[in-house]
Amino acid sequence: MALGLPPQVKVLVRDWLSANNVLLHDGADAVLVDTGYVRHAALTLSLLRTEAMLGASPLTRIVNTHCHSDHMGGNASLARAYGCPIALPEGEVPLIEAWDHTALLLDYADQSADRFSVDETLFAGSTHRWGGLDWESLAAPGHDMGALCFFARDHGILISGDALWRNGFGFVMPREIDPDALPATRATLDMLSRLPIRVVIPGHGDPFDDVDDALRRAYSRLELYEGDPQRAARHALKVVLMFKLLDCRRLPIDGMPRYVERVGLYRDFNAKFLKMTPQALADALVGDLARSGAVRREGGFVVPA
Repeated sequence: MALGLPPQVKVLVRDWLSANNVLLHDGADAVLVDTGYVRHAALTLSLLRTEAMLGASPLTRIVNTHCHSDHMGGNASLARAYGCPIALPEGEVPLIEAWDHTALLLDYADQSADRFSVDETLFAGSTHRWGGLDWESLAAPGHDMGALCFFARDHGILISGDALWRNGFGFVMPREIDPDALPATRATLDMLSRLPIRVVIPGHGDPFDDVDDALRRAYSRLELYEGDPQRAARHALKVVLMFKLLDCRRLPIDGMPRYVERVGLYRDFNAKFLKMTPQALADALVGDLARSGAVRREGGFVVPA
């Protein structure tokens, strides 16, 4: 496979609604890391059953890097289909057990997932034999404070979730919302920079081997957010809005002020950081996304470009 991944490691590169799915499969053991968004659950199952992935073989375990909806939204469906256990990072377990809609950014960010049960807990510092390879569980707080990365040291392969992408990382809560998030993000990048990483399999985007360049870009982005909490807040809201547009495919432009006033994340961030009217906030977010080429206005709606 590209980048010299061993045959036991198979990557389904998805999009920005469903995180990538990483199958660790040696013919007997078959572990799937991250399951995508709930809207794509049937597609995820179909892709997993292709001959290039599992075929008719059973799935023996589901693992999550963290529990945002684009990474764990297929858990319930796949666990039902295969009767396999679900293993989560230690810090995510109480949130799932309580089904905390705010901490999990579900209703609070106008996202959804089917509820599921936790069968196994993954601890930072532990090592697991998945798909015939040894994977170290590494604490990777920041974007999600309970997140783990998984590192196959013998092969230099990192499954990074949203802790490191080719061009950054998942959005991080501003210091005023969570004072630990930005320092944790820096500590995670520092930890990753010390590892002998050869290939990164990110939560979104293609696997890549230009690790030093990716880390430089990540540090640069982090510095911007550390210096400007309003920028960090506005970026987070644009990411969440773009996710919603990818989910529902369009939103009415004249309904956007009511939408940002209704959904808790927009309302709270606006009150704390931006202090705009709902109309001004809606115009600013849509305008930023349109100028970046991510969305366009079409027939009274805003749609993904």
